[in-house]
Amino acid sequence: MSAPRALTGRRSLTGERRTPAWYAAVTALCLFMLVPMYLLVVNAFKDQRDIVSRPFSLSPGQFTLEHLVAAWNNPDFDIAFGYAVTIGLVICVNIVSIGVCAPAAYVIARSPRPVFGAALLFFISGMFIPTQVILVPVIFVLRALGLMSTFPGLVLFMASATVPFTIFVFTGFIRMLPASLDEAAAIDGAGPYRTLWTIILPLMKPIVATVFILNTLSVWNDFASPQLILGPGSGLYTVTTGVYASVGEYSADYTQVFPTLLLAVLPILVIFVLTQRWVMSGLAAGAVKG
Repeated sequence: MSAPRALTGRRSLTGERRTPAWYAAVTALCLFMLVPMYLLVVNAFKDQRDIVSRPFSLSPGQFTLEHLVAAWNNPDFDIAFGYAVTIGLVICVNIVSIGVCAPAAYVIARSPRPVFGAALLFFISGMFIPTQVILVPVIFVLRALGLMSTFPGLVLFMASATVPFTIFVFTGFIRMLPASLDEAAAIDGAGPYRTLWTIILPLMKPIVATVFILNTLSVWNDFASPQLILGPGSGLYTVTTGVYASVGEYSADYTQVFPTLLLAVLPILVIFVLTQRWVMSGLAAGAVKG
């Protein structure tokens, strides 16, 4: 029996053969996408002259922490306060979103009635509507409710913006769980709410962690919503809106621009790098059966 021929490339989980050219193309694409981050990190530690003349250079002798410290102590932008507001916003949005979407997804996933299937399609359609499109009508609604330029108003809007994706992922994950769990709980006398909070929700920890991380990324990076809803009169600002207010649109002082931007994105970048494996595994688990 003849020996099998050597493969020219590896096969993926879908059976497709991955050739060296495929790996080279992916590597080149990743390097291209990392260029802006490289420029941000390298130039955050340089003087103005070095940034303008040699923006791509990587020479340790040029590095200085002076401008990074100045950006942290910038009197026009208290970045520690921006961190506090943004972290509070992230926590509140996730509590509201997960607390509302978990029961809704449980009902949609466990009910055979067509109306709940239509409800799922309704929520999924919301994923294709950019939040910037509905910001103006939302402002009128918040103003009528007396929540404009307030932190609760911003939490309410941003939590509602995360509802379509959260319900979609939660529903897919709950449908993977066997219905025999609900039947066993019902035999023991547990109602739907007790079944959800004591049996189903503990099993949803991986997907809850994934949704929490993705919602955190979305809330942290959002600029238009806090800029328009909070406004200058509230005295509150997130990291993104604080950067815009302190740096300005046409600033030519790069020793202020790059360090401030680095301080703004560094926490969320670290969070994503440390948790990206959980995000991918949770999304794969929640998308198997939707």
